[in-house]
Amino acid sequence: MFGRAKINGTSRTAAAPAATVLGEGSRWQGEIRTGTTSLRIEGELEGTILSEGHVTIAPTGHVRGAVHAQRLTVMGRAEGVFKVAGCLEILGAGWVEGEVQLETLVVDEGGTLMGSCSQHTTAPSATAPVEREPVPLVPRRDEWTPERPERYAPSASGTHDFIPAGRIPDRRF
Repeated sequence: MFGRAKINGTSRTAAAPAATVLGEGSRWQGEIRTGTTSLRIEGELEGTILSEGHVTIAPTGHVRGAVHAQRLTVMGRAEGVFKVAGCLEILGAGWVEGEVQLETLVVDEGGTLMGSCSQHTTAPSATAPVEREPVPLVPRRDEWTPERPERYAPSASGTHDFIPAGRIPDRRF
């Protein structure tokens, strides 16, 4: 019923796109284009990943270069420039170092993000929350101290001049 298709009287489950895996101990140098299929890096990659799908860097994986993906999950180490259209997840002992541009960010306990991180700027839609001015900080009641009364002192002309608190007036006669 759900996710099954009948073909010639037999039932078959609908298969998700096959994942591409760069296995542990493998080294790749260059560019990888995956389209919408997912990619899992368990070895080392130096170069560029271009994906419209999900890229996962396994705990044994190490990527140096640029990653352009819809979604990126890092459990290993990634260094370089990362442009993620959706969510960047740094899980466990994952390490991301470099310049990151993303939509959303999730950093698990133990995960590390070093470098610059910026969020995609998109045009506001009708369902997007309206940005508001920041609310000024108001001190708590126990931190509040009443202002000191203004002090005035006579000047040489006989009128009173304002003297800021803590300043001693110059008395010339």
